[in-house]
Amino acid sequence: MTEPAASAFGGLDLLSSAVVLLDERLAIRYLNPAAENLLGISGKVFADLPLAAFMGCPPALLGAFDKVLGQGWGYTGENIELRLADGEVLPVNCAVNPVDAADVRLLVELWPIDQHLRATREERLAEQQHANRELISNLVHEIKNPLGGIRGAAQLLEHELNNPALREYTQVIIKEADRLQDLMRRLLSPHRPMQPGPVNIHEILERVRSLLTAEFPLLRVQRDYDTSLPDLVGDREQLIQVFLNIVRNAAQAIDRQPASEAPAPGQITLRTRVARQVTLAKRRYRLAIAVEVLDNGPGIPDDIRERMFYPLVSGRPDGSGLGLTLAQSFVQQHQGTIDCSSRPGHTRFTIRLPLA
Repeated sequence: MTEPAASAFGGLDLLSSAVVLLDERLAIRYLNPAAENLLGISGKVFADLPLAAFMGCPPALLGAFDKVLGQGWGYTGENIELRLADGEVLPVNCAVNPVDAADVRLLVELWPIDQHLRATREERLAEQQHANRELISNLVHEIKNPLGGIRGAAQLLEHELNNPALREYTQVIIKEADRLQDLMRRLLSPHRPMQPGPVNIHEILERVRSLLTAEFPLLRVQRDYDTSLPDLVGDREQLIQVFLNIVRNAAQAIDRQPASEAPAPGQITLRTRVARQVTLAKRRYRLAIAVEVLDNGPGIPDDIRERMFYPLVSGRPDGSGLGLTLAQSFVQQHQGTIDCSSRPGHTRFTIRLPLA
């Protein structure tokens, strides 16, 4: 941000909509925090650089800039597709208005089209998660008591049997009962009270990375960290479980791809950034931590994409369908959000956690 723009338009920092100020050359003079977060860039880094240096605008929007500069008329556009530097297409509604102050000629306001849809989806998922937790809790308590009785009866029966061949069957009963008890324990684990304390997000991600590389030694795990991020308040063990569940799902998806379709090599990227002026769980936060987990695997199957956070829904024949359910529960307990976008060759999980 340039100094004149900073002093004249500092009040725009408080707006939730993204605001970009341009001069007559379409060079950036100012980005408010919401615009930095939306576009994924820093106003200080891109100050005085042309808009085209980091974002592709459709011809209709460039023509609107010329008309506003030449005729002084405002412009409003809907469903404008901006192409960001990383290739991502960002659909927005926008308004462009003329300005004549502090070397600024254009004020561009941007509203992401999916913002309202995402907020509605997060609210729906939170309600569904609450209902799932209540249902599962009641179901687990109904199952645990008879399951314990079955296991105990099998142990007593085993002691009465003289034929070792028959004890093999009682061992099957005991082992299957133990497996179901372990499943019940995992279903109830989101109900464990949080044990909050100061945690460093990069220390957590490094722990997850070391566990992942030990389990999948051929997998490439890239790091793209913003080391200036401060500590947040959270439950260390829960956050480790969140990211471990997500990266392990990604690694397993890459690992089970047919050799003819598998990327060479399989890769997962852990990325951290600061997010400014974000709304999480219906609360507005000035700062949050955004963690992205990206992989080049096959993507999430279409038939489970809308249900992947529901319990017992899995894309693997041998999967329990609890990993993402637990991750979402723990993130929600931290007043954060978890989103996912996926296509073959590119899956991105984004976890946002508020900073007090």
